[in-house]
Amino acid sequence: MTFEFPIALVALVAIPVLVALYVVAERRRRAAGARFGTLGLLSNLVQHVPSWRRHLPIAILLVALAAMIVGVARPHATVSVPRKDATVILALDVSRSMSANDVRPTRMQAAKSAAVRFLSEVPKTFRVGIVAIGSNATVVLPPTTDRTLARTALTTLRRSEGTVLGDAVALSVNLGRKQRTSSGETIPSAVLVISDGADQGSRTRPQVAAARAKAAHIPVYTTLVGTANGIVQRTLTGGFREQIRVPASPTTLKAIAQGSGGEFFQAPTADRLRDVYKQLGTRLGHHKTSREVSDAFAGGAAVLLLLGGTLSALWFRRVP
Repeated sequence: MTFEFPIALVALVAIPVLVALYVVAERRRRAAGARFGTLGLLSNLVQHVPSWRRHLPIAILLVALAAMIVGVARPHATVSVPRKDATVILALDVSRSMSANDVRPTRMQAAKSAAVRFLSEVPKTFRVGIVAIGSNATVVLPPTTDRTLARTALTTLRRSEGTVLGDAVALSVNLGRKQRTSSGETIPSAVLVISDGADQGSRTRPQVAAARAKAAHIPVYTTLVGTANGIVQRTLTGGFREQIRVPASPTTLKAIAQGSGGEFFQAPTADRLRDVYKQLGTRLGHHKTSREVSDAFAGGAAVLLLLGGTLSALWFRRVP
């Protein structure tokens, strides 16, 4: 929490001072009562002693005073609010290793299925674009709010060779940077990369692409799909089949996320992948902003003053 006029908080020093004065006054009152009466006979004169109830209205009054002082300082809190407009670029790895079935039915199919669910998690007003990551980075669907087109585009993705992660991030950032409102204002953008491995064959190094994303204020969220036990099969000449190990590699994806100001996620199973998409959909649908909350402190102080006065009037027939 930050304050527009923090100097006003100096007045909070008055609270412990008032507490000390109240304690001194209570001791003097008890001392005066002891001089003019016998404490042992007090139980014969009154049915019960108010004890803590006598102090509660004063305590509430002091808390209300503290709330009013904080309100005068114009506090600002960071709150999460829904986005009304944004662009999300989905960059999906379509390389040969994504055909491994260590994530059922395959890494590719699990990523597609979870991406479809992701489309339902982000607000309908968001523009969603799709980029395929193979031997080249290709725009499969320019950013659009049409979810039917987005789902159709996901089904058209076909397997390719290579994994040009750096080129895909650079292309996705350029797509996001070009998005404007009808009045020409820049629309907040983010990139979501789903892959199982390291960069292969990019002309733009992943670290350079991540730096461009950060400079453009476009965070890149990366999701690693797959496990260390991934295997793909390739048919050789003569009909023989070769098994190739394709363990998921998080190093490059972590570097891209950290370098761009995004976040890295690991999704070794289809269920975990769906959870990640759901979490990202919720996160991208909101953003943090600073809001003044003086009215909350003022309202709270008013309620406390009313409560303290009511308790004092009901219990002691007086208002503190």
